[in-house]
Amino acid sequence: MDKKEVLLEENGSRLDVFLSKYINHSRNQIEQLIKSGFVYVNDKQILKNGYKLKNGDKVSYEIKDISQDHKIQDLHKIDFDVEIIYEDDDILVLNKPSNLTVHDAPSVNEPTLVDWLKSKNYSLSTISGELRHGIVHRLDKGTSGVMVVAKNNHAHTKLSEQLNDKSMGRYYLAIIDLPIKENTIIEKPIGRNSNNRLKMGIVADGRYAKSAFCKLLNSNDKKYELISAKLFTGRTHQIRVHLNSINRHILGDILYGFKGNLDIFSRVYLHAYILYLRHPTKNEYMTFTAHLPNDMQSFLNKNFNTKDMNEKISQDNIISCFNTSNQWM
Repeated sequence: MDKKEVLLEENGSRLDVFLSKYINHSRNQIEQLIKSGFVYVNDKQILKNGYKLKNGDKVSYEIKDISQDHKIQDLHKIDFDVEIIYEDDDILVLNKPSNLTVHDAPSVNEPTLVDWLKSKNYSLSTISGELRHGIVHRLDKGTSGVMVVAKNNHAHTKLSEQLNDKSMGRYYLAIIDLPIKENTIIEKPIGRNSNNRLKMGIVADGRYAKSAFCKLLNSNDKKYELISAKLFTGRTHQIRVHLNSINRHILGDILYGFKGNLDIFSRVYLHAYILYLRHPTKNEYMTFTAHLPNDMQSFLNKNFNTKDMNEKISQDNIISCFNTSNQWM
């Protein structure tokens, strides 16, 4: 290891910006250096690129064979691929796999979707900051499905406006452990669970949250149900929390009360299925569908009537389900 130390003589610098003055590598390489645990401030390991430095801080860093075959961008090997549904000069629509984190954070120690995008040299917007290049909206790590990525700042701005005024959105598919009685809307405030910081919950002083759920198809044994969900707000874990509030749980969602066989359900069976938006430049209304991941599809094929299922999960049927009553508005 080639270890170097630098003393900071001014307040307020970001760690990654400060290091860029001393390391002759790209910002992405410096981000990877920090994320991989090779940077210390006052001998304490720092994993956050935006860490704020103070006057007198001692910054030390190690670069492993940087002039040889080992490069910083290889510290996190990207050994996965992502399906591209649509691409043009402004947007990229993709089908995010389950168990892939969208963007970096101090607690993340594995490649992210943003890392994958950068590794493919996609042009990406910069509005959301260096760790979230291109990211207009996100999905939880365990949730699979359709996302749109902005390839330039104009597209990002236009898509963000649609996200705010609800003219852009998604329909989700989920398999739950007990059928719901009827199509329903849940309006309950969501906030951090006071007993478990990993969870959200229904709390009186939480943020307003509204979700709609539409019945699609019961399993052959009537034990499970395939449902669709539409969000009117964007709270963390919103679908999972609202279902849990009526004693329904998505298969595999042990965080929110699922108690089934985890040897069968290795992840949360929640999938962002349909995305609708207006193209940021052409202003054309567009919809995109992300095919179901293999594990969810196999479970449905085994436990549901396939003929009925194909009809129920058609784009027209799902969209019409949420457009047939004013209660969804």
